[in-house]
Amino acid sequence: MIVFRSVCKTYKLGLLKKTTLAVDDLSISIPTGSVFGLVGPNGAGKSTTIRMLLNLIRPDRGEVLIDDSSVSDGSFLRDVGYLPENPYLYDHLTLRELLQFAGRSCGLSATVIAQRTQELTEQTGIAHALKRRLRTFSKGMRQRAGLCFALLHDPSLVILDEPMSGLDPLGRKMVCDLILDLKQQGKTVFFCSHILSDTERLCDQIAILHQGRLVHEFDSDDLAEFRSGERCLEDEFVAAVGQDTVQKEMPS
Repeated sequence: MIVFRSVCKTYKLGLLKKTTLAVDDLSISIPTGSVFGLVGPNGAGKSTTIRMLLNLIRPDRGEVLIDDSSVSDGSFLRDVGYLPENPYLYDHLTLRELLQFAGRSCGLSATVIAQRTQELTEQTGIAHALKRRLRTFSKGMRQRAGLCFALLHDPSLVILDEPMSGLDPLGRKMVCDLILDLKQQGKTVFFCSHILSDTERLCDQIAILHQGRLVHEFDSDDLAEFRSGERCLEDEFVAAVGQDTVQKEMPS
């Protein structure tokens, strides 16, 4: 189980070191083997929340736990796969070389690396590009390569920051199918997305973050009502963050 307990995080920005509150008193619990979606406008604190979960930054107050152990000891990282919103990949490598690097870094054998590489590249639709250098990849192909990189070592916790970014409708369907497959395997998936329809369809639990605060949380009963059409997640989102915020987020 993942637990955020009264977590706060501030940053000091600019020459005057003005304090900005990025996450404010966040408390959530995410059961093992579930799919959790964190949604919110730009600047809501979603990426900061992910970075604290990964122990890339430390909270000012509160604690983040995985299976009753603080993330600060770092021991959980071997079981985590992470895809950032804008993954950096070594452009001079081929896709095969990138995944071999990922596998060796995790201590996998050559046989396992080859097997996982074949499985994941076929599942993400880029097996044909194994010999191509990453500098020739489109944004969507780079996103697919990043997914393969994150999943190569078969992690039990998968953290995805905007995994549909840069993907066409077929790519989005592929990611949705992949997330559902991970859930069926008993993995825990934590992801952020601006695409509410996908979040509604995939998740067991959804939280809305706005200006660093948890403003609404939806459980399985709520999600059943969304899927049946009795309620609408988009309407709930607008009510939680405000119409003005939503209009600013929408392209003109």
